[in-house]
Amino acid sequence: MQTCPTGGKALTIHRLLGEHYGEPQLKAQRDPLSELIVTILSQNTSDANSGRAYQSLKSRFPRWEDVLDAGAEELSEAIRVGGLANVKAPRIMRILRMLQETRGGLDLSFLDTMELEESREYLLALPGVGPKTAACVLLFSLHKPALPVDTHVHRVSRRVGLVPEKASAEKTHQLLEDALPPDTYYPFHLNMIHHGRIVCHSQRPKCAECVLRPECVHVRSLEADQAIEDAS
Repeated sequence: MQTCPTGGKALTIHRLLGEHYGEPQLKAQRDPLSELIVTILSQNTSDANSGRAYQSLKSRFPRWEDVLDAGAEELSEAIRVGGLANVKAPRIMRILRMLQETRGGLDLSFLDTMELEESREYLLALPGVGPKTAACVLLFSLHKPALPVDTHVHRVSRRVGLVPEKASAEKTHQLLEDALPPDTYYPFHLNMIHHGRIVCHSQRPKCAECVLRPECVHVRSLEADQAIEDAS
């Protein structure tokens, strides 16, 4: 893996966020299959909606085997509150069927015995699983050193200059994992999301109250533009 030239800056960002928001501690999470399905339900919707969808799903189908027995139409109805049910239900069904056919059961705990990249590759081969979803399962459930990059992490990373402005989310995964020590992945991920939600918005970010202001490329660009305007 290539060395990321922004390692020192990434640690500074991590420190500033930790000083401002605190250091989240990694806690016991769901089993990896449940975490995978929760993460699929969270795609392109809010945490509140995905949480309601998962609760509805588990209330109607206590076991994953029950989902297979019911079929995609009933699953879709159970998760409709989360949005995009007609996309997510077939995706979940394909994953469950694949596990049943290839592993003989609905369980992903075997990933814990694999090396990081092997387990990541396995997850990425599943229907509808991209780098962020795979990293969520690896980090949250299996406590493996993976750093999920959601829309907030991606936006803030580009805006402050941790990664190139045109870096894709997939490339940002690689660059951030290279730039930071593995024990920082969890708090960095959560604090970046929190910061993106309350300060570094996609539209009209609150730059004046941003704790990352001294390190932010976007802020420096705004200040340079203002200086030019003031001088004209």
